[in-house]
Amino acid sequence: MMPVVADRELVAYCGLYCGSCKKHISGACPGCHENNKASWCKIRACNIEHHYASCADCTEFKNPMDCKKFNNFFSKVFALIFKSDRAACIAKIRESGYEEFAKYMAENGLQSVRKN
Repeated sequence: MMPVVADRELVAYCGLYCGSCKKHISGACPGCHENNKASWCKIRACNIEHHYASCADCTEFKNPMDCKKFNNFFSKVFALIFKSDRAACIAKIRESGYEEFAKYMAENGLQSVRKN
């Protein structure tokens, strides 16, 4: 089992923190950026196409919930099942930067943050 580490490269394209994910920690998943099996993910494809580290870098949508790739039926189901708030993650990245976000998530063992 790998330890939880603060690494900006482990911030998923959608804003979740792969570094605190049980699958990543156990070595079963390389994380969003390295997971070539996730070609189905429209968020991942969009970020790769635009050369973004995550949706936090997007200049088209101030609120990621306005993006149909970010906010769709699948993402709502995902959020419900995993109790995640990707929009809050994107807001936190925009507020504090990738390094501080990764540090906060690793120190608290979180994959997602909640809105205040």
